Amino acid sequence: MDDPHVRMRDHLAAIYGPEVGASTAAQLATMLATFAASRPLPAASRQPSTADRLTQDDVILITYGDQVREPGRPPLQSLSELLDGPFAGIVGGVHILPFYPYTSDDGFSVVDYLAVDPALGAWEDVERLAGSYRLMFDAVVNHVSASSQWFRDFLAGVPGAERRFHIVDPSTDLRAVTRPRTTPLLTPFETPGGTRYVWTTFSADQIDLNYGSPELLLEMTAVLLEYVARGAGLIRLDAIGYLWKEIGTRCIHLPQAHRVVQLWRASLDAVAPGVLLITETNVPHADNISYFGDGTNEAQLVYQFPLAPLVLHAFATGDATRLSGWATGLEPPSPATAFFNFLASHDGIGVVPATGILTADEVAGLCAQVERHGGRVSYKNNPDGSQSPYELNCTWFDALSDPASAEPRERQVDRFVCSQAIMLALQGVPGVYVHSLLGSGNNHAGFTETGRARTLNREKWERAELEARLADPARREGAVLRRMADLIRARRREPAFHPAAPQRVLDLGPALFAIERGAPGASGSVLCLHNVAGAPRVVHYTAGPGAAFTELLSGETLAVAPDGSLAVELPAYGVRWLRRA
Repeated sequence: MDDPHVRMRDHLAAIYGPEVGASTAAQLATMLATFAASRPLPAASRQPSTADRLTQDDVILITYGDQVREPGRPPLQSLSELLDGPFAGIVGGVHILPFYPYTSDDGFSVVDYLAVDPALGAWEDVERLAGSYRLMFDAVVNHVSASSQWFRDFLAGVPGAERRFHIVDPSTDLRAVTRPRTTPLLTPFETPGGTRYVWTTFSADQIDLNYGSPELLLEMTAVLLEYVARGAGLIRLDAIGYLWKEIGTRCIHLPQAHRVVQLWRASLDAVAPGVLLITETNVPHADNISYFGDGTNEAQLVYQFPLAPLVLHAFATGDATRLSGWATGLEPPSPATAFFNFLASHDGIGVVPATGILTADEVAGLCAQVERHGGRVSYKNNPDGSQSPYELNCTWFDALSDPASAEPRERQVDRFVCSQAIMLALQGVPGVYVHSLLGSGNNHAGFTETGRARTLNREKWERAELEARLADPARREGAVLRRMADLIRARRREPAFHPAAPQRVLDLGPALFAIERGAPGASGSVLCLHNVAGAPRVVHYTAGPGAAFTELLSGETLAVAPDGSLAVELPAYGVRWLRRA
């Protein structure tokens, strides 16, 4: 790979022009040299970023820092005990959602990027977790809290503070700007110089940062380096597509936004090449994967946003045709990159990424199902003044199964586990939301309290209550945890599930999502069969004479017929992962 310092100079010149770019590059080089000399890093952060930097062992748990609480204990310590107790041996990595002081959006309106919220614990608690797990930190780089010192300086008229923000004349035509929310794009604030209108993409409490200022870019680069020093193995660039604003454009995915990601990649390559960047862009697939760059120069991972609505559609219809057709064309641009596969997260189920894959009527059908199941639908504004669905607010378990129905619990659990098995089997790195380990239902009490639809999917637990749920045979949480643990541990043991291992989608009928992982037909490859329909199926597969298979979940051995054919029975919502001997 080219010298990262050369790449940094090129990126800064492209962003700011030759003169400003050169002076900014010199400042960045000094910052990186000081960091390298003064901040010792673990070996994993220093090793080069290669195809083996990620393995099948990397399954990332997505959780809040205060997901589990108990009297007299910092929640980060309680989380550590949860990971070492009921969740022991299940995951190899943890994405701790923003654990910094904040004012809104459950952490994504950051007051101080460089502090741990004292209500959660201290840096020592984060670093202790980093000693046992690959940690993902959030870098909320697009916006900052209206209560942050940076913005309070602006409101007070401190010289130079204005450069960090976008101040816009309210008469400016901003109709072309892509809107992920229905709230106003500009928010008025009173300052010593009068009323000023400030760019706020997501809410009036989340003030967009102005990367047109090279000083601001350097300040945020220093934030990322601090995260590296504190134990981050992956850095999630939140809402990165909105980073650069240019009046008269859509203000999303602009070339400068990509250049900033590439600059940060080059910066980490220079001082911590083992730390990986992951981009969060809840947008259509082609835009999403553009953040891989050329496969060597931008993010190593991108969130696989279309997966959730496509899996939900498959189970809603009992037909995996759309899912299979989409998955057939998936391929990361290089062995050093990977998709971050997930079905549920702290946010809702994004439906915009399914644009062009599912029809408007099919998306409407998913919206209707989620509302029937007790969830909500959030909308976004379109340039023509209309609104369209943006995300479905519901836990994954309740999105799949109607909690008010008389359907047997076991059947609902089977459906849920089958959906998770699809995600775990796909090429890439899986992310498992903490509520998916337990099959949580919608948090209606929390929603009533906050009035925010996303609260349905963000229930927090008291430790004693959680332990009681897991021990109660009348509840499903313990059963779901055991099933999920078996799936994840089976995946982590199998080299065929390496993120870079080949993937081939098989056409074995519309009710089946079937893929082969590993070299086709080779010893050690895994045939993954998932029945998305509510009726049993017999799957016929041509394996070749003399082949034999071992079921990863049960240990059962399956032999093929003399003619090389294999018949596999799958119950409704059944899963079979078959390793070729």
